[in-house]
Amino acid sequence: MSESILVSQGASREVLYEELLPQLESLVSSETDLIANLANIIGALRQTFGFFWVGVYFVKGNELVLGPFQGPVACTRIAYGKGVCGSSWKRKETILVPDVEKFPGHIACSSESKSEIVIPALDEEGNVFLILDVDSDLLDDFSEADRVGLERVILLIQKIWSRNPSSV
Repeated sequence: MSESILVSQGASREVLYEELLPQLESLVSSETDLIANLANIIGALRQTFGFFWVGVYFVKGNELVLGPFQGPVACTRIAYGKGVCGSSWKRKETILVPDVEKFPGHIACSSESKSEIVIPALDEEGNVFLILDVDSDLLDDFSEADRVGLERVILLIQKIWSRNPSSV
């Protein structure tokens, strides 16, 4: 596959995820480097959806540490259970936040972020090893379509991770 993403202009998010996911699978299928694959996945998500910020945090000890991202400068470290990302790690579940100002303990890496969706990636033992964080500069910008689509992206990331879990 060439390193370009082709999706239908003006399509619904459901359609965009359906078109994007096979392209992501093809893009990462022959690459073994986790960071390179994550960088391309993040770039494709931002390019396809125009999200304000897209990135990952790696679990390192008792905190999350910033990994590949696209968007404004971000928080570098987040404690377990803190903010949306730390809460997703603690709960081991997707958290969709329509208005970040109303999320208790929200960590404002950027005052322009208005809504957020955060999805944990689990290893084969059920431990969180990575958090996918997607922010919008619009209120209530994420829906069930984003939850379903981004959880499918996480399944792809988990598959990549399982090929070389000590790569970070």
